[in-house]
Parts: sequence; structure tokens; C-alpha cells
Amino acid sequence: MAQQAYVTETASGGSGPERRGSRLQRVTARVTDGWRGDRRIWRRGLIVAALAVLLTIVMGAHAYIPNSIGNLGSLTETFLPWLGLFVPLLLLLALLRRSATALIAVLLPAIVWLNLFGGLLTDKAAGTGGDLTVATHNVNADNPDPSGTARDVAASGADVVALEELSAAAVTTYEAALASTYKYHAVQGTVGVWSKYPLSDVRPVDIKLGWTRAMRATVSAPGGQLAVYVAHLPSVRVKLEAGFTARQRDTSADALGEAIADEPLERVVLLGDLNGTMNDRALNAVTAQMRSTQGAAGSGFGFSWPASFPMARIDQIMVKGVEPVSSWTLPQTGSDHLPVAARVDLATGS
Repeated sequence: MAQQAYVTETASGGSGPERRGSRLQRVTARVTDGWRGDRRIWRRGLIVAALAVLLTIVMGAHAYIPNSIGNLGSLTETFLPWLGLFVPLLLLLALLRRSATALIAVLLPAIVWLNLFGGLLTDKAAGTGGDLTVATHNVNADNPDPSGTARDVAASGADVVALEELSAAAVTTYEAALASTYKYHAVQGTVGVWSKYPLSDVRPVDIKLGWTRAMRATVSAPGGQLAVYVAHLPSVRVKLEAGFTARQRDTSADALGEAIADEPLERVVLLGDLNGTMNDRALNAVTAQMRSTQGAAGSGFGFSWPASFPMARIDQIMVKGVEPVSSWTLPQTGSDHLPVAARVDLATGS
């Protein structure tokens, strides 16, 4: 009888796992019953559901947002990945409103975001392989420590390094700091390339600015000759009266795309600060013919700007006729951009 009484007490009011399990079941049942018995769950949260549908349209049809009004389309595409932050916020609002309609609607932008960017959440790097490491860095004309920045970039082990936003006063400093690692180098205007392998056919590339912010050189690497383009496209600005001002950047991108399309060598690498992301339609003249190493062989979004809190990948390594093996960002230097690097295979390029 004592044993029977003990069993009865434990099952009904004891402190063991049975009681904890029954509490959870009661709470779950209470919530479920509350939602089942409340017919308003389909009528509540319509505003949240509408916002979820609007977010879905913006992300899924971003290419149709016009640039005629303050380049709104390019502005949206620059920060497109960040729109995913609204999904958990809408989910929370749907739960607080206890709205089945809103919960179902929130699934739509979640699916679209995963379709657009889910592939960037996985590590696509091959791990080993490749025969050439390249890096690019906008060093910032106002960099307080150009020597330290040069040493940091050289320490990455890159075989070819491109630097942008070189001030005339700092060029000699970078040349001195990189001389022991890179035997060959060339500077055109405010951009330059440093290489462990011989350079030839070095020339500026006209990107319709009136001064030189892009160049081209042939690198005679062990895996074969490679055309290396270095470019610093004009900056863009967000102004209340004008929106996202990028006309000069867009004109330069078109000119750069034409130069790369006319390149006679099959293997091409573009290194530089393009002041735009791979989602920005304004860069189509370039992105339509080249692959992003971050998208093909990176891990995560690889945001590079601003260095203190990276929000966008505007520093790019793009390839044509070359197979990306891995891609990554380097630690912060004295610049307001992060350096980015990639390992490529010249022999198996497609």
C-alpha cells in the first residue's frame, strides 16, 4: 500500500521528470488550445503579413526597382543581404499578435532570402590547391601607417598584391616596405600592382575619369600568363536631395567592362575597390563576364567596408578563365577598408 501511494503521489504531484514533463505538456496544450479555439488568428496580424509580402517583393524583384529615382535600385541591391534582418523581427511580431496569417506570410521572405544568400552561409573553399594567391586593398589616402599596412598585406603570403587609393606622397613608402617581398611592381596614377613574378605590358586603363584609377599588367606566373586588372571605381554617396549618386561610378564600370571584354589573354583577374556589390546591377558590364571568388569559393559574405563594422563587400576579386579555390578577408590595417585575398588555380580555369 505504501508503494502504491508513492507511485500515485509521484505521478500526480511529485517533483520528478514526470511532473516536469506534464507541466510542459500542459503549457503546450494551453497554447495550442488557445490558438485552436481562437478564430481570430486568421484575421489578426494583417499589417504584419502585408509587411512580410512587401519585403518578399523587394527582395525577389529588386532588379525591377528603378534607378531613375535617386538610384534607388542600386542602393537597395548594395545592402540587400541586410534585409534578411527584418525576417526575425516580423516573426516575433507575428507570434506576439498570435496570427497564423502573419506566420505563414513571414515564410515567404525567409524562403526568398535563403534562395538569394543561403549559398553564402556555407564554406565553399576547397581547403588546399591553387597555384597563385592574390590580394587587393584600398589603403586609404589618409592612412596614418602606410608602412604597417604594407607589411600586413605582404604577411598574407599573396603572390600578387593590388593597392588602390595610393597618394603621391605615400607611393615611395609602399615601394620601400614591399621591396623585399615583391621584386616587380608598377604604379599607374593612384593604383599599383606588386608581384613576385615578372610584369609586362603594363598600361593604364581609361575608365572615363580624366585621371588614372585603373591599370592592366601581364603577370608571368608559373601556371601561365595572367592579365591582372586593378581598378578603383569612383565613390558613391547617399544624399537626401539626390539619393544614391553613382552616375560616375556606373560610367566607369561600363568602361572597365569594355576593357576586360577586349582582353586578349584567356586568364583574367580583376582586383580592386569597385564601390559596389555583386548584386548591384550597375556593375553588370563587369559581373556578367566574371566570377566573384567570394561567391564561388568563400565562406560567408566577406564584407570589407567599413573596416570598423563591415556592412558591404565593395572590394572585389573577380576572375575569368581561372578557377577560384578559396577566398577570405584579411585583418584590419590602418585603412577604412579590409584587405581581401583569394587563392586561384590557373591550370584548371574554365
